[in-house]
Amino acid sequence: MAKENTAQKLIASNKTARRDYEITDIYEAGMVLTGTEVKALRAGKANLKDSYALVNDDEVFLRELHIGHYDHGNRYNHDPLRPRKLLLHKREISKLYGKSREKGLSLIPLKLYFKNGKVKVEIGIGKGKKLYDRRHDIKTREERRDIARDFKSKLIKV
Repeated sequence: MAKENTAQKLIASNKTARRDYEITDIYEAGMVLTGTEVKALRAGKANLKDSYALVNDDEVFLRELHIGHYDHGNRYNHDPLRPRKLLLHKREISKLYGKSREKGLSLIPLKLYFKNGKVKVEIGIGKGKKLYDRRHDIKTREERRDIARDFKSKLIKV
């Protein structure tokens, strides 16, 4: 049996998604792209910051994903903010549709990467965090860091 090459090359990640949302489920989806979009992604010209996904007529679209112009694309370049169709199974689309209709849940893209030469996007179902939830997360992270620092200093003294 041939070993499957599943190397992933990260293009862009949404760093604020895990801070602003509590992610419950994660799905991997393919994307329908044009040639200049793929070439621009290979150059690393993508921004996931304000993007989101919507389910329309049994199809999932990624909105507000900014893919910059390809330098050598001349008049055949693409629109940087056009909606892009995501490729998922019908079962997954129906689950996403049901989850997106629940109050407070959103479909947020987390990562954009190449997998086996194909562009993939990781979509998370998330519920928005309140300000006090974020403060609580920061507090617990700092407490863990302090405990680890104290434990490390005690190990060094012994």
